[in-house]
Amino acid sequence: MPPDCQIEVDGVPVVVPAGCTVAAALAIAGTLRTRVSVRGQPRFALCGMGQCQECRVAIDGVPHQLACQVRVRDGMWIVSGEGR
Repeated sequence: MPPDCQIEVDGVPVVVPAGCTVAAALAIAGTLRTRVSVRGQPRFALCGMGQCQECRVAIDGVPHQLACQVRVRDGMWIVSGEGR
């Protein structure tokens, strides 16, 4: 089993299992909002396969990344709807 990864979620360091998705890492970190809709409603991963686009977050400064499709890597920094 690969070692755990240390990532940063909305400025907070979090240790998560290596190989998990960013969406899973957000849930582990207690962040259950990936973005906010145009009407101000909180959103989080829904379909888990990239179709709904509800899980968009900024990863390493690149916006609109699908959290359910990206695997964490050590040193990754994520900005969710909570951190914006």
